[in-house]
Amino acid sequence: MTTSPIFDLQAVQKVRKGAVLVALLGLVGLTMVSQSATGLDSPLHEGVEAVGLAAIVFAIVGRAWCSLYIGGRKKAEIVSRGPYSISRNPLYIFSFFGAFGIGAQSGSLTLAVLFTLASVAVFYLTVRREEAWLGATFGAAYADYKARTPRFLPDFTRWHDEPELSVRPSFFLTTIRDGLVFLLAIPLFEAVDLAQAQGWLAAVVRLP
Repeated sequence: MTTSPIFDLQAVQKVRKGAVLVALLGLVGLTMVSQSATGLDSPLHEGVEAVGLAAIVFAIVGRAWCSLYIGGRKKAEIVSRGPYSISRNPLYIFSFFGAFGIGAQSGSLTLAVLFTLASVAVFYLTVRREEAWLGATFGAAYADYKARTPRFLPDFTRWHDEPELSVRPSFFLTTIRDGLVFLLAIPLFEAVDLAQAQGWLAAVVRLP
């Protein structure tokens, strides 16, 4: 029995979500036993958190913007306009910012970078599998798009768009909902800070 391309893509997405969850749990566990080297109330700690919040907001807005172009179309056509004209995976790029923002809520730049690197590793493997599916499904059309458009780092000189865009509200709202999950990092890490300040959690590692 052969597996359909659609099933393969759905399976990749399920694996991606599982990998993200495992990585997130592991890093949150590290956060619970670590603390920023400058202390919970230092200006640097608060500044890293503020930069992280800005990164989270940027990620939510950016992911929503990308969903206007890709929502519901990934399995049906090669989307190559707007953000997808300068990068093949702009949605994932904004997710990297979100991962940085989540880690930054710990007040530690080290943890912010670790969260970012973990997301890059997970999404890189996901992208490789998605590319195989897209190549098998769309053939030469995807090969041409792949040849002219970077995988991640945007090439702004290749920007092009169209005057009108057909939007599917349900996909846009779903992306907004998923992006808002990033904001849960704020109360979660505040709770960790409080637990450490009260002595309920021991910070055995100091990270810059």
